[in-house]
Amino acid sequence: MLGEDEDVFDSVTWESPAAPPYDTAHAPASSGPGFRQSTSESDEGQGPHDPKWEGYLITSVKDPVKELAETKDAYVSYLVSAKTNLPIFSTPNPSSRRRFQDFVFLRDHLSKDFPACVVPPLPDKHRLEYVTGDRFSPEFMERRRLELHRFLQRLARHPTLQRSTLLRAFFESTEWHVIMHQHVAHPPGPEQATGVIDSISDTLLNAFSRVRKPDERFLTMRESADKFEEGLALSERLWTRVRNRTNDLTGDYHDLAVAVQGLGFLESGITDPLNHFSNTLLEFSALLRHTTHTTTDPFLVHLHSLLTYSHANRAVLKLRDQKQMDFEELSDYLSGVTAERDRLAAVISGHAGSTGLGLGAYLKDKVDALRGADDDRSRVEKMRKLDTKIKELQDAVTTAHETSDAFSDEVLREQAVFQFNKEAEMKEMFGNFADGQIEFYKAAMEEWERIIPIIQRIRVDV
Repeated sequence: MLGEDEDVFDSVTWESPAAPPYDTAHAPASSGPGFRQSTSESDEGQGPHDPKWEGYLITSVKDPVKELAETKDAYVSYLVSAKTNLPIFSTPNPSSRRRFQDFVFLRDHLSKDFPACVVPPLPDKHRLEYVTGDRFSPEFMERRRLELHRFLQRLARHPTLQRSTLLRAFFESTEWHVIMHQHVAHPPGPEQATGVIDSISDTLLNAFSRVRKPDERFLTMRESADKFEEGLALSERLWTRVRNRTNDLTGDYHDLAVAVQGLGFLESGITDPLNHFSNTLLEFSALLRHTTHTTTDPFLVHLHSLLTYSHANRAVLKLRDQKQMDFEELSDYLSGVTAERDRLAAVISGHAGSTGLGLGAYLKDKVDALRGADDDRSRVEKMRKLDTKIKELQDAVTTAHETSDAFSDEVLREQAVFQFNKEAEMKEMFGNFADGQIEFYKAAMEEWERIIPIIQRIRVDV
């Protein structure tokens, strides 16, 4: 549990990073979600791990339409559109209609094409609405539209993903199904061969789950992610309870209004003021219900979405650890094979005792002798095979080290991007929530201030 004095969001900066200068003659006036652009001047003070944007991409998802409505294959399509100055796009205002499965394909293949990037998650398809057949209700389609809109916003704010050819085709292509088949058949980048070394690496990774020499930078990132997710989960639990209690309170105000109205019929002298008071209670009950629907529910949905987004970030950190474990375990395996080769060389040269390999090597020699496998010819053959394996392992270790270092550098850049997106989303989320609460209290004050003079005019004879 969190301490009372502990700020679970102390790592959040509420000021948005200043956007670098851009060409106002070709950019839209809005600087909404997804707007970011770098220039040579703005990049001068950046570090090697700072993200660099090449332009802006502002996306939207709207107009959900039920397609093939009278068939068993009915589905919902959404109009996806964008405004951009990225050179990879052929038009500054691309648009197309896509269904949920198209979003799934986009997300899955971006994750495969860019394993070091934090690709945002999609809303869960397996919901109760699919069991009850209510997935075509206006409320469900609107909720899904908002979640898909947020998904594309996160892609648009990413300096690498916003320039991917698959995302461009998602917005522009009129033959999306052809693009999907081509992408599956010919994925970008070289295919990874699954050779002997890869099999060895996979086996070792399954056997070990800890990095032996952890990098303090990534330990700090993991601790920050833990603290952030703990704060989000706590906030989600608390506001879920607030929402449930508000729903109970909404019903209580409605019941009280009915009771006051009934009392007005019994008290003929004050019937009109009590009816006004009853109407105010009904208005306040409706206001509570409206605030829950327009403010609290979207806030909870955004909280949960941000939590799953953080899980995607954690998965990238875990994958980086796996890359490091790949290098560490391959290095250990190379050391073991090299030691075995040195032991055999010492036995052949007659200096087995000088190798310093201890009792284990001595017992192994005795077992080989009992098997009849102690002749020099078999040892020389085994040494030849070990030399070949050592060469393969040396190449694999070098590749694994380069891969681990390159992946770590990319993850460092990725954390800066994720931090920027997280801050932008939290500012938007809490800003919308605060606006909703301000609107609620203003409306509530107007309702109660209107009824107070009416109640005060009631005269009771003692």
